[in-house]
Amino acid sequence: MDATSMGPLCVHTRGGDDRTGGGSGPAILLCHGFGAPGNDLVSLARVVDAGRGVRWFFPEAPLEVPVGPGMYGRAWWDIGMDQLMMHLMQGDIDAAMKRLDEVPAGLPSAKRALLETLEVLEKNHGITRDRLIIGGFSQGSMLATEVFVSSLEPFAGLVVLSGTRLGGDMWQQGLSRHGANLHALVTHGRRDPLLPFARAEALRDMMKTAGADVTWVPHGGAHEIPAVCLDALGAFARARLGTSS
Repeated sequence: MDATSMGPLCVHTRGGDDRTGGGSGPAILLCHGFGAPGNDLVSLARVVDAGRGVRWFFPEAPLEVPVGPGMYGRAWWDIGMDQLMMHLMQGDIDAAMKRLDEVPAGLPSAKRALLETLEVLEKNHGITRDRLIIGGFSQGSMLATEVFVSSLEPFAGLVVLSGTRLGGDMWQQGLSRHGANLHALVTHGRRDPLLPFARAEALRDMMKTAGADVTWVPHGGAHEIPAVCLDALGAFARARLGTSS
């Protein structure tokens, strides 16, 4: 598995003409979720049919966080997992969701790191935003959404896998600015115990209100990426990048 430093982040590369991210094809960049290994999503390049020649880029989050006794994962920002899980175990959903309506203190630094990595992709790998889909899973999808809505130049697409709306309505202005130039895939499990299904519906509706073209894929699972979402991601990528199987 190929991995290299691109700006401040280590990025795993797959696909392309040489299966390690080479060539000049369109691209997909996906950010993993909180507490996952840095290579957590890399296998998607093998199982998702995004079309021939598509390059895949999987950046590792900059922070190391404990996820269990002697176990560590990566995170884009610290979410205070202990306190969040305490709220969830106590059934205090309102308190847990209130945390999601706040703008995370670590979001600006994570955003800067990802933007610097995108600059390297554009400069050294010939990536243009009209041929690049960005997105991610859970926390990674929140970061990708923040980068998308604050960008003046639209990307080819946005992928939100088991994500949610952050900071109340803070994304509304950016979504409205992109309007019909926003093409998004949003998937979510009805039994998700961490990020409620209704919040994903709210994000979907916010996008639609702004005039976005949203592919909405609800499923019966939990906080996960089942096969129906993989199929939807492949179809979305082929449509937005103009590729074929």
